[in-house]
Amino acid sequence: MTIANNIETTTKRSSLKAKDKIDWREVFFKYLFLASAALGILSLITIGYFIFREGYAAIEHSGISGIVLGTDWLPPALYGIAPMIVASVVSTAGAVVIGVPIGVLTAIFIAEVAPARLANIIRPMIELLAGIPSVVYGFFGLVIIVPLIQDIFTVPAGNTVLAGIIVLAIMILPTVITVSETSIRAVPRSYKEGSLALGASHMFTIFKLLVPAARSGIMTGVILGVARALGETMAIIMVMGNSPAMPEGLLDSARTLTANIAIEMSYATGVHASALYATGIVLLVFIMMLNAALLYLNRERAR
Repeated sequence: MTIANNIETTTKRSSLKAKDKIDWREVFFKYLFLASAALGILSLITIGYFIFREGYAAIEHSGISGIVLGTDWLPPALYGIAPMIVASVVSTAGAVVIGVPIGVLTAIFIAEVAPARLANIIRPMIELLAGIPSVVYGFFGLVIIVPLIQDIFTVPAGNTVLAGIIVLAIMILPTVITVSETSIRAVPRSYKEGSLALGASHMFTIFKLLVPAARSGIMTGVILGVARALGETMAIIMVMGNSPAMPEGLLDSARTLTANIAIEMSYATGVHASALYATGIVLLVFIMMLNAALLYLNRERAR
């Protein structure tokens, strides 16, 4: 009994010493990650505060309704950005409608259908497409898409909302394809093997099992694509015509929120400059609401 008691006492002392010993590396990385997260949140708060502070003069001058619902942009008297909001929403929605299905289907092809040799050729080309600067996409749209729209629809100028939609749809493809393909590949292979073992076809397994299982990652790709389309500036300036008037159709010239800021910020002063900051406020709030809605839908479907 004495020997057993001594062993038990020694074991308890060893465990107490192990508990008393602090793993400083773990503590360091814990607080490093915490500081990184706090820095990201602080950066967002700082940016939001700066934009709201600079845009307050325009809000005080025209009121929130006068800016958001106003249809006339005529500095220094009128600062209505409703046409820009409509152009941003329509161009982003059109790009998502065209780009997301193509992107998801391409990701499925690369991850599940294409032979390994072909997939290894397509994948780097998609990654290269993601690295092309926005101005190059704008040149492509200006030289190819704009004249094509002008010839097909016989309009005076091809710098239209439709041209912006097509360019944005092409620009979001790399993001949607890359994230969606990674998500599909992350689904455990046992899911696919089990489905095929039960007699399901390859296509049935892909669309009824793998894609739903990768829904969260695919939705993340869609969110990133939407953010890319909504925040694009240079390519849109080059292909949409930049008219501040309310667009009545896809073949009209228009100006987005980001294009409005980029075009006029260099010479704007006083309330005019503040109105451009207020445009940034609307854009920031709109992006936050859109991302929150998509994340909420993704979470609800995952339950």
